[in-house]
Amino acid sequence: MNRTAVVTGGSSGVGRATALRLVKDGWRVAIVGTRADALNETIQMSGSPDQMLACPCDLADAGAVAAMTQRVSQTWGFIELLVAAAGTNIPNRSLEKLSLDDYRRVIDVNLNGVYFCVHAFLPAMRQNRRGTIVVVNSLAGLRASALSGVPYSVSKFGAAGLVQSINAEENGNGIRATSVFPGDINTPLLDKRPNPPAKELRLNMLQPDDVTDCVMLAVNLPQRAVIEEIMVRPCI
Repeated sequence: MNRTAVVTGGSSGVGRATALRLVKDGWRVAIVGTRADALNETIQMSGSPDQMLACPCDLADAGAVAAMTQRVSQTWGFIELLVAAAGTNIPNRSLEKLSLDDYRRVIDVNLNGVYFCVHAFLPAMRQNRRGTIVVVNSLAGLRASALSGVPYSVSKFGAAGLVQSINAEENGNGIRATSVFPGDINTPLLDKRPNPPAKELRLNMLQPDDVTDCVMLAVNLPQRAVIEEIMVRPCI
């Protein structure tokens, strides 16, 4: 029997790495992102296109998320794993420079988008009395920093609270949730920094597969066990 997952942010970075790992391990995976071409590129990289489904979707739009959920469920039935790996940031991220539009966009994607997905998939998990939700957070969700910026830090603190709330309310229904808090990761999100780091500096950062290893640890534990939080950072 195929196990089925949804991975947001599946067009690059940790989302792509996690989707590819899940497919390699025999999962069927629906990947969610805003760019259909990048999602299709992930599917081609997998070598198992029949095990993947591209779902272009604006996570900041609750209606679009609901439609995506319906499509995946009608195609594959019960979704037992949600990995929320999508995220964004903006260059002008300090309190001094931040605009309201930029603030709302980061919160919409990084926090509201996670909630919309949880809200959409949770009822079926509750009905089936099993499910795993993994949120790829950030060290900025544990301690704010000027480097991460205001809206990013706010969104990640909020996402951490959402994971805690899921465990507080839904563990008794067989549903578990994990926050993964990585340090700097070598992904395209770095290019949104005011001063993107040089290529040589990125080599000493975490790589997407490093974070995927943490995600898979949470996923592969017996259903009776939950890792609520994983913190991982570069050691160099």
